[in-house]
Amino acid sequence: MLLTADVGNTNIKLGIFEDDSLSFKLRFSTDTAKTGDEFAVQLYTFFQIYGIRSEDITASIISSVVPKITRPLRDAIFTVTGVKSLVVGPGLKTGLNLQIDRPETLGADIVAGCVGACEKYGGDLIMIFMGTATVLAYVDSSRTCYGGAIAPGVGISMDALAAGGALLPAIDLKAPKKAVSTNTVDCMRSGVVFGTACMLDGMIDMISKETGKVCRVIATGGLAPEITKNCRHDITYDENIILDGLYCIYRKNRRE
Repeated sequence: MLLTADVGNTNIKLGIFEDDSLSFKLRFSTDTAKTGDEFAVQLYTFFQIYGIRSEDITASIISSVVPKITRPLRDAIFTVTGVKSLVVGPGLKTGLNLQIDRPETLGADIVAGCVGACEKYGGDLIMIFMGTATVLAYVDSSRTCYGGAIAPGVGISMDALAAGGALLPAIDLKAPKKAVSTNTVDCMRSGVVFGTACMLDGMIDMISKETGKVCRVIATGGLAPEITKNCRHDITYDENIILDGLYCIYRKNRRE
């Protein structure tokens, strides 16, 4: 079985692939203060709770945008399973051609997500990652990534409103009934949810115009469903696209 780990700024998502399919997944909070031993205890505990035998894990691959956690998590996986993890980064074959100024700066999660999307959907793609930041990436049919755009994430936007506005409360992410709302909470929801949806629609239009391509649009991230259902464009939500991409990258490096 292959253990995949996607380390984000907010959460760490784990997935286990068995017989070419994702058979198990879980997530836990990102904590840069934890040591490798503490991650090992947490990982071992999860395995015990869900009946996963550590000896059944025969390989592992990690994508991480939090360098402080990469090594401790890698050490923890080795402690629990005895497996040395591959880490997505320079030197690892991905099959993705990066036509950007500094390829080494592209987040490993973006790389994995784009690889997964190319493998599953093919063609010209716009990938939307909705996590701590909202990231859009354009990939053409030859699997070449030309870059994209980065905007503040929905969660960051909501937190900034509540923190910066003395009279503005913390709110949950939920679309109001109409754009022109009549109370503070719904007005904030309208701005965040509908405003982000309009931003995505506008960026999709601009990318399509610049590239001259009709792109399939794929979105991932826990906040994506509530936003994308309010977009004009047809956007496919794929919760596991980064884990799927990690699986594809592992297989490519295993073969070659």
